[in-house]
Amino acid sequence: MHIAYKFRIYPNTEQKILIHKTIGACRFIWNKMLEDKMNHYELTKEMLYNTPARYKETYSFLNEVDSLALANRQLHLERAFKSFFSKQTSFPNFQARKKDYGYTTNLVNGNIKVLDGFIKLPKLGLVKLKKHRHIPEDYKLRSVTVSKSKTGKYYISILLDYETVITPYEVKTTLGLDFDMTNFYVDSEGNRYAYPESILLDQQKLRRLQSSLSRRYQPHKKQKDQSKNYFKQQHRVAILHERITNKRLDFLHKLSDSIAKTSDSVSIETLDLKQMATSNKHYAKQISRFGWYKFITLLEYKLNRLGKALVKIDKWYPSSKMCSRCGHLKTELKLSERIYSCEHCRQNMDRDYNAAVNIRNKGLELLKVKRLA
Repeated sequence: MHIAYKFRIYPNTEQKILIHKTIGACRFIWNKMLEDKMNHYELTKEMLYNTPARYKETYSFLNEVDSLALANRQLHLERAFKSFFSKQTSFPNFQARKKDYGYTTNLVNGNIKVLDGFIKLPKLGLVKLKKHRHIPEDYKLRSVTVSKSKTGKYYISILLDYETVITPYEVKTTLGLDFDMTNFYVDSEGNRYAYPESILLDQQKLRRLQSSLSRRYQPHKKQKDQSKNYFKQQHRVAILHERITNKRLDFLHKLSDSIAKTSDSVSIETLDLKQMATSNKHYAKQISRFGWYKFITLLEYKLNRLGKALVKIDKWYPSSKMCSRCGHLKTELKLSERIYSCEHCRQNMDRDYNAAVNIRNKGLELLKVKRLA
C-alpha cells in the first residue's frame, strides 16, 4: 500500500532559485511537448512520442535541473492523454506561469535520504526539514514531490510503500451519516457535528479582505502593474486562504480518523452537491466550503486501511421520506419540514436523524447481500 507524508522545508537562497528553475523547466517541457504533439498530429494524424532528452541540446537550461523531474512531467503528460482518449478527462491544457505545479523526483541509487532535521534531494543537496511525525523504518521511500504555496512556503510530499495484512472486521453495526446543510452531518446515533466556528469566522474575515482587495484593483492597469498596496492585500488574502485550508484539513482528518477507529463500517448517500447548491442558493456557498467530498475520500481510505468498509447508498434512495420505524413512505416532504411525522405509526422524529437511521439500515442490508454473494 502507499502512504504520503507532507513536511515543510526551509531551503536557502540558492536552493530556492534551483527549485524555481526546476518548476519552470517542468512547466516548459510540458508546454513544449504538448505543442509538438498537437502540431505533429495536425500534419500526420498520428501521435508523437517525444521525450525531454530531445530538447536538451536546443534548450541548455534543461541540463541544470533534475532529469527525473522532467521525466515525471513527461509521464504526467502521457497519463493526461491516456485519460483524454478514454474519455475520463478533457484535453490537456497548457500550464500557466502564475500557477505552481511543483515537481516530482524518484529515489534512484540513494539520491534521496530523510535524515535528522534534513532531507537530501537531487541537485539541491541537504535541505532543512521540519519532521513533525515519525516515519516507520519498514516504510520504503518511493518518490518526493516539491511544491511552493502561494504564501511563499515550501513543502515536500514523501510517497512511501508499506506492506500490511488487512484482516476484515466482523461487521456488527454500521454508522449512518446524513449530510446536514446547517451543521456538517447528523449520524444514526442522533449526534450532530457542527462545522468549526473558527473556520466560519475566518471565512467572514476573508470576505472583508477580498472586498478590500477588489477596491484596490485598478481596471485600467494590467495585473502586474497594480499598486504595492494591492499586492500586499493579495498576500494577506492568500495567507488567510491557506489558514482556512489547513484548519479544514485538520478538522476533516481528525473527524474521519475518529469515525474509522470507532465504527465497524460507515454508510453514506452519494449526493450531488453541485445540483444541491444550484437548487438552493441560500446554502450554495456553505455547501461548497464544507469539503464533504474530501471528507468522504479521507474516510474511505482510512476505513479500507483498517479492513473496514464504506457503504455508498444510491442518491435516489428515499432516506428522508421513509419512516425509520415502520418503513412507511411519504409521497411528498418539503425541505421546510424539519420534523418527520409518520402518518402510519405516529412517530415524530428529527428529519435528518430519521434519514441517518435509514442510511444505516440500508448500509447493513447491502453489506449482508454483498457477503452472501
